[in-house]
Amino acid sequence: MRYDGSRLRADPAVLSAYANYLLLAVRAFRAEDVSISQLHVQNEPNSDQKFPSCLWTGESMRDFIRDHLGRRFAAAGESCELWADTLERGALQGWLPDQIDGDCYHNWLHTIMADQDARTFMKGVGYQWAGKGALAQTRAEWPDLPVIQTEGECGDGKNTWSYAFYVFDLLWQYFNHGASAYAYWNMILPPGGESTWGWRQNTMITADGAGGAVTFNPESYMIKHLAHFVRPGARFIPLRGNLAGFALAFLKPGERHVLALANPASAGRHHRLGSAFPARPHRPARPFPHHLE
Repeated sequence: MRYDGSRLRADPAVLSAYANYLLLAVRAFRAEDVSISQLHVQNEPNSDQKFPSCLWTGESMRDFIRDHLGRRFAAAGESCELWADTLERGALQGWLPDQIDGDCYHNWLHTIMADQDARTFMKGVGYQWAGKGALAQTRAEWPDLPVIQTEGECGDGKNTWSYAFYVFDLLWQYFNHGASAYAYWNMILPPGGESTWGWRQNTMITADGAGGAVTFNPESYMIKHLAHFVRPGARFIPLRGNLAGFALAFLKPGERHVLALANPASAGRHHRLGSAFPARPHRPARPFPHHLE
């Protein structure tokens, strides 16, 4: 893995060796009591990064999964799941002719999943950044495929309330399209939050190691509103109605509801929420939409 647009050589011997390496890596971690339940084939396969990366196409990833990685894990009886991703492409951001071959949904997940043999090995997909543009098509085409968000968008280091609201919108998009997890990126950074390649990034907490000051930034409060109350085992409930585009609801074990409501206005607002949920919640495998007044 290098910094200069490198790809794995399309040689069966090389691809087979790489599949075996990944299997050995999973088992080596397990031997050290580090359990890996999912292997995501490549981080951002369509981005030549300033850190070690490896470029793939949808076709080359499909062939690697189908002909090498999936077969190697299956033959070894490996329980670690194989996921297609982490995909950072899904829809064009405006019509850019030079990006059509790489940025569309059909170039990535559809290419992999449309192959029946490759699909046999796929247990889910993870999206990040522009990959959110593929959520609607993914859910329409593969309604039962598990989806997670794999990397939060980390801003510009200014840690503003407006960006915290944008992150809430991201959470809304992912959960309303069936994602079961959202991975926030930076928990704690020093002042400035600058990466080793010069990118200032947002964080929940800014910790000044020299002066000792600790600052809880807007995104920490937004994330805490959910993480503090939504516990493992909770189910997401899609809402319909006025302000449903700014609300996230969950049903906790024990039939308790959690509602997080963002205020899109510039001033404070009051709302009655008594009719947001039925007196006797439904218990389907996929909760029916409830109504928010």
